Amino acid sequence: MKNEPTNPAPEDADYRRAFTPVICYPVDTLPLHDPAAFAPARAGMALIKEVLVQPRNAETFHVPQGHFFRIVCPDGPQVGDLNLWNANDLSERFFSGKTRALHGTHISTGDKLWSNLPYLRPLATVTHDTLDWYGWDDFGGSVHDVIGTRCDPYTNVLLTGTEYHHCCHSNLTRALAAETGLSLEQAEPHVHDVLNVFMCSGFTLDTRQYFIKTSPARAGDYLEMFAEIDLLGGLSTCPGGDCSSGHSSDAATCSPLLVQIFKPPLGTPANWKSPARSTYSRTHGA
Repeated sequence: MKNEPTNPAPEDADYRRAFTPVICYPVDTLPLHDPAAFAPARAGMALIKEVLVQPRNAETFHVPQGHFFRIVCPDGPQVGDLNLWNANDLSERFFSGKTRALHGTHISTGDKLWSNLPYLRPLATVTHDTLDWYGWDDFGGSVHDVIGTRCDPYTNVLLTGTEYHHCCHSNLTRALAAETGLSLEQAEPHVHDVLNVFMCSGFTLDTRQYFIKTSPARAGDYLEMFAEIDLLGGLSTCPGGDCSSGHSSDAATCSPLLVQIFKPPLGTPANWKSPARSTYSRTHGA
């Protein structure tokens, strides 16, 4: 709440606030991440493709199911906005809201990136994060968030009255249109809320507003994921660079990001099966 309250606290205010919170979506029934099951695949995987994403731009990339991909800072700190789609059906895409509800505001090793309804299945699993040491800072910030949306030209006009054409939303729209042959108008609705890779962010402790701060990433840092299905990815280099000052302008120093795609040895990970879409049958209606 950012405004001063206009109503006095009732006599039992402390009592009302003191109830113990309940986790909304317990994940005890989800399969636990087993690093040992992925270890042979990671140890023997071979690099098969690289895609370099230039500053203030976006690129698409394909990851076959059962392959790994890494998002790498090759030169220095740089935030990236990641979209993921089912490579065979753009209507199935990354659902940042449900991922946040299941795994928390920031993701790391062992967390999954879930798809939207009615599919609701893991698109990818995080298998390595070189920034997992960061944890939570004194401001309540952490790395790799699923709370921000993506910088976009509409909000920029709303708040500043100026147009900027290299927001991540714009970059991803152009990249998806180029990949699929869709027009910009057709491609834009498929661009969705993102995983903010390397972003350090949180909510302020007083007004609970979303904040960004300088990314702790350095050259060589990476976030690695395992593709649970055939994926089409889109990655934009945020115009805010390391997001130490803001975004949606050409003011910040920006660096490229590198996407690396790896093929694991045949038969690894052992006993892995691509996840099926949700089994909810709609028997009782949508």
